[in-house]
Amino acid sequence: PILPGSSRLFFSSFSPLPAYLTVSIEPLPPVVVGDAVTLKCNFKTDGKMREIVWYRVTDGGTIKQKIFTFDAMFSTNFSHMENYRKREDLVYQSTVRLPEVRISDNGPYECHVGIYDRATREKVVLASGNVFLNVMAPPTSISVLAADTPAPFSRYQAQNFTLVCVVSGGKPAPLVYFKRDGEPIEATPLPEPPAGTGNWAPRNLLHRDLDDTKVPKSLAGEGEVGGGQSPVTVDPPRGLAAERGPVTEIIPETVVSREFPRWVHVAEPIYYFRHTHAPVSDGTVEARATLTWTLNPQIDNEALFSCEVKHPALSMPMQSEVTLVAPKGPKITMTPTRARVGDTVRILVQGFQNEVFPEPLFTWTRVGSRLLDGSAEHDGKELVLERVPAELNGSMYRCTAQNPLGSTDTHTRLIVFENPNIPRGTEDSNGSLTGLCGFRLVLVLTLTVILELT
Repeated sequence: PILPGSSRLFFSSFSPLPAYLTVSIEPLPPVVVGDAVTLKCNFKTDGKMREIVWYRVTDGGTIKQKIFTFDAMFSTNFSHMENYRKREDLVYQSTVRLPEVRISDNGPYECHVGIYDRATREKVVLASGNVFLNVMAPPTSISVLAADTPAPFSRYQAQNFTLVCVVSGGKPAPLVYFKRDGEPIEATPLPEPPAGTGNWAPRNLLHRDLDDTKVPKSLAGEGEVGGGQSPVTVDPPRGLAAERGPVTEIIPETVVSREFPRWVHVAEPIYYFRHTHAPVSDGTVEARATLTWTLNPQIDNEALFSCEVKHPALSMPMQSEVTLVAPKGPKITMTPTRARVGDTVRILVQGFQNEVFPEPLFTWTRVGSRLLDGSAEHDGKELVLERVPAELNGSMYRCTAQNPLGSTDTHTRLIVFENPNIPRGTEDSNGSLTGLCGFRLVLVLTLTVILELT
């Protein structure tokens, strides 16, 4: 029998027994980048050896790169591979060793064998075999981030939240999945990408984004955990939040606070999962997996989410973890520590008392007034006050840090000291020197009037 990938050719001549040649290459299992691989070409013949040539086939078979040649006419071995000078067994097997395979080594290889016909050396019998070398690469990096952050987040409206897991450097594409607090998440697949930003949810909607201070008694007694089973007519459908019309319900002032409300959930949230991958120029793929659900700060704060990856080139899954945490206790620094009139003051948020995820949005305001540049608020970690005037002495500044899990406020007071290089009364609210010049102008005009009268 002739094995797959092998060939057996007969050449008829005047010899009563024609020469034969059978060539086959041993199949290879998938290998991992960095492994040593030996390609083995087996052949049988009753003729005399003429040559053995190994090729690496690229560009879909249009290009054949010669990697090894044996020419029996000169009885020499010559390798076209780097760092390869091993003499080959030319009787029944020819081998080529790749010391450390790379992604670029992935593809088909061919072994061509030629023999002289037994009757005459002028005729050559040729046969070849082929094998495909499948080179795998484990992912090199994995990270989890939150989509569309930092961004404002409503305290009183249920909104969608998306975690994105990015896995790079793998070949083939890895299997990516999410866990919550160590338990696998059963998610509903989303086969198609979103139609638009913020509006790619199915039609399963959260019934009402209410806190427990505004729930009707009938619903509060039946829908909360521990209560009776709610009727079918009032059981709210679960799922992602979506675009809704204006709500006519009046929210009393007494329930508005800095804390997020406790939204009513009658069951566990429904998660939606989408997985895509894109090829990279080096032959690997970048995989992206998204997990989307209706965020509930009451139960999602301090929840541990992990993205895990399974890959045939990995002996165990690799993972990346994040914990959803609201900001707490921002640490604010002010430079210079002793600000003087005319200085440029920088107020910066350097961190928190805890690890915060996702990244917060920072908003600066001046208590009781506008900022120095006339704006009502400023976004960013740093607030810069150019050439502070004396009028800002004692002014209070508020930094609000918020992410989808919660918000916190921190206040700092600006103390402005006199600047000996700028005499008192020579600076207006815009920081320009006008007082002294105005005094000199009035003095000159007064002296001119006195001289004219005399």
